[in-house]
Order: sequence, then structure tokens, then C-alpha cells
Amino acid sequence: MPHQQLGDMQMVADPGLTVNQRELVLKIQTSSKMLAVGFVLGIPLTFGGLHYGITQQPSGFVGALAGLVLLAVGVAGYLKSAALRRQLRQITPDAWRSPAANLPGARKAATQAAYLNGLLVVLSLGATGWLLVKGAGWGAYGNSFGFGALLLGAAIPAALGLAAASTVPQLLRVIPAGAKVGRSLYSVIMAVGVLMLVNGVKNGEPIGLAVGGTVTLVCLTAMTLLGRAARRMRGETV
Repeated sequence: MPHQQLGDMQMVADPGLTVNQRELVLKIQTSSKMLAVGFVLGIPLTFGGLHYGITQQPSGFVGALAGLVLLAVGVAGYLKSAALRRQLRQITPDAWRSPAANLPGARKAATQAAYLNGLLVVLSLGATGWLLVKGAGWGAYGNSFGFGALLLGAAIPAALGLAAASTVPQLLRVIPAGAKVGRSLYSVIMAVGVLMLVNGVKNGEPIGLAVGGTVTLVCLTAMTLLGRAARRMRGETV
């Protein structure tokens, strides 16, 4: 396998992976780039172009068409990545029902993890709605660039919410992978909370401090509990 460095703009694979797992991880990273480029460029271009075409000039529809092509690239990357992830799950122990699934402790941990990921769904969809509502005050609906940027921003927490929702059925079957995915998703939101906290400290904004600190604390607590839940679901002593 080719040697990876930090400058390669790729996540360093876990050294504990088998050869087959490592090959699939590298392929997933490649397809994820297609997904990211397609959606990050396609969403604002599509909706911004439609907005411009309807409110300004028909030339905006050309941009919307280009955005649709990029979205198609993103969808292709998503489908390919999803197929590769299914293959990876088939050779990953955490993707199967835990041997300790019949133990009360494992079932209780799985239920707790399902509630935590359900909370993440609510938070993510709430953030999506908040952005769409606040967009009116920001003037995002009044210009094509702002409209496209707003929908891109709202799509990110919406995607996190859908990803979290997909883990709940896994957790109800006592599959530890659902807890690991939940931890990863919470870490994304925690990064936003830390950024808000740092900006609050830098600018002396009490609201930024309160919101950023609360988000960071909630996410850190959830990540800790999900880590413990995953270990209990595997039958490990916590």
C-alpha cells in the first residue's frame, strides 16, 4: 500500500487495520472527496443559480444546471462510498451484533447510546431550522449568493442528523458501530462549539461563551458516554 503522509490531505489509517480493511478505507477516502466536492459546490450553485434565474436574469439557470451536474457527481461519490462502507462493515467486528447482546448491561448501554444519538438528531435538525429562520434576518433570501450559501450551511447539520438517525436501528440491535459513528458525529458539532467558545473569549461575548461552552460540554459528555456504551456492548469491563 502507498505510504500516507499528513500532507496528502488524507486521514491516516488506523495501523491496526487488516490489509483488506486498509484498502477499503483508502477507497472510501477517494470517493468521499467526490461527495464533498459535488455537494459543497453543487448545492450553492444549484440553488443560487435558480434564485438568480428567477429574480434576475435567465442566465442563472445555466449556473443551476452546472450545479446539478456537480450534485450528480456528489451523489455518485455518496453511492460509491456507501457501497464501500457496507463492504467494510462486513469485515469489521463492531458492525455485527455483539456477542454480549443478551446481557442486561449491553442492552442498557445500547439503549442509552440510541437516546444519545436521537438527541443528536434533534439538535442537528434544530440547527437546520434555526439557520433557515435566521437566514431571513441575515438577508440571505434577498440575494442569490446568500441563498446558496445558506442552503449549503443548513445542509450540513441536516446531513449529520440523518447520519445519526441511521445509527439508531443498529444500536437497538446492540451493534457497537452505531456508538462509534455517534461519537464521530458529536465530535464535528463539538468542533463548532469550541470555535464559538474561542470567539466568545476573544471578543468578550457572553452569549458566545454560554452557547459555545454548553455545546462543547454536551458533546464531550455524549462522546464519553458513547465510548463507555460501545465497550459495554462488546462485553468489556468499564
